[in-house]
Amino acid sequence: MLAPAVSDADGNTEDRGSTISVFNGPAPAIQVLDNIDAETEAVSKWISDLSSEGVMPHEFGVFVRSAAELDRALAAVKKAGLAFKILDEKVETTRGHVSISTMHLAKGLEFRAVVVMACDDEVIPLQERIETVADDADLEEVYNTERHLLYVACTRASDHLLVTSVNPASEFLDDLQM
Repeated sequence: MLAPAVSDADGNTEDRGSTISVFNGPAPAIQVLDNIDAETEAVSKWISDLSSEGVMPHEFGVFVRSAAELDRALAAVKKAGLAFKILDEKVETTRGHVSISTMHLAKGLEFRAVVVMACDDEVIPLQERIETVADDADLEEVYNTERHLLYVACTRASDHLLVTSVNPASEFLDDLQM
C-alpha cells in the first residue's frame, strides 16, 4: 500500500507517494467457501503451493478465532502434509513446524505466510459475545475488540495472507477488501 503525503508537527509536508509501508503488510487473498471441506482443501492447497515455492513450515502461521475452530486449522495443515505445533500461552514457535493458534495469541508474532481461517458469520464477531451485550456502548466495544482481533491476526503476515470463511462470511471481511 502506498503511503500518502504527510505533515509533521511543524507543518512541513513530505510526499511519500512512492514509499511502501512495511507495516501495512500484504493485501489479503480472501476466499469465501461453500463448506468446511472446501475451506480445508483451499487452505491446504495454498499452504502446499507456498511450501513448494520455498516457504518453510515454521514460516507459516494459521489463526482461528477461538479453540472451537482449531480443528479446522488442524485439518488443513495435516492435509498439506506439514508438521505443526499448536501454540499455548508460552507462544513458542518451533522450527520446522507450522504454528497454529487462536487470534488471542497472535500479537507479537510474525510469519512469512499467514492464514486466518473460519472467519464466518457468528464466529467473528463471536455471536455469544454479542448476545451478552446490555446496551449500544457495550455492543460497540464488542465489535471493536472483535475487529481488532482479526486485524492483529492478519497483520502477522509479512509476505502472504489468506483469509477464509464458510458462507455466510463475517461482515468484517468487507473491511479487508482493497
